[in-house]
Amino acid sequence: MNQTLIDLGWIQIRWYSIFILFAILTAAILVSKEAMKKGLEKDTLLDLIFYTVIFGILGARIYYVLFNLSYYLNNPIEIICIWHGGLAIHGGLIAALIYLLIETKKKKINFLLLLDIVVVGLILAQAIGRWGNFFNGEAFGGIVTKSFLENLHLPSFIIEGMYIDGAYREPTFLYESICSLLGFLILYFLRNFKKMKVGMLTSLYLIWYGVTRFIIESLRSDSLLLGNLKIAQIVSIIGITAGVLLLIRSRKNSYYKEVNLKNRRNPYV
Repeated sequence: MNQTLIDLGWIQIRWYSIFILFAILTAAILVSKEAMKKGLEKDTLLDLIFYTVIFGILGARIYYVLFNLSYYLNNPIEIICIWHGGLAIHGGLIAALIYLLIETKKKKINFLLLLDIVVVGLILAQAIGRWGNFFNGEAFGGIVTKSFLENLHLPSFIIEGMYIDGAYREPTFLYESICSLLGFLILYFLRNFKKMKVGMLTSLYLIWYGVTRFIIESLRSDSLLLGNLKIAQIVSIIGITAGVLLLIRSRKNSYYKEVNLKNRRNPYV
């Protein structure tokens, strides 16, 4: 698989970077439209998006580096080469969440409502971003036969792209991309459901992504590990638990359609 879209010698533009950028822009547009409908000022919105993206990327990279520390200690220059891959979504989510929690409290913005808006764009960005992993030869599963991939009725470019390290691999990147796309459609349409309450979209995101990631991670062969445990599965269990608890609590919240982001009396529900 050719990882480079444009090679000018002195600079290379990789497919990975293109898909990550496209994912960020797509999510930003979706989030912006809904947030402005909910009363967030344009300047505040742009600041939140900009710094959320920056902290998200930094968190995703730091998280990945920490769980591959021995390699990066021996190759320190590679730490900044994010175009080579190595952005862990869970690290990005944690960093972005901390930033948004601090900023929304400071600006008296409804934190849970903002998360409900963000997760709809986020899960679509995840679906797009997994294609960057495909072109980078990441997020793949165990060794399979070529006939296994052909029986999935995949396009030939995906089949050949899954020939990694001398063997055909299961396309777990594709499984997650499809699951994330389906999750986006569910959240997008549920957002217009009149009985939806603040916090429910976030809880459903945590449950949906947690369950699908846990299952798909069991098939992956390039996972981040802590001893013999797959980190993503541990975090997925935490996410599912948090999602269930939030869903239970959200039943007492206001209806999504009735709340403004600048609800100053109670910025968390």
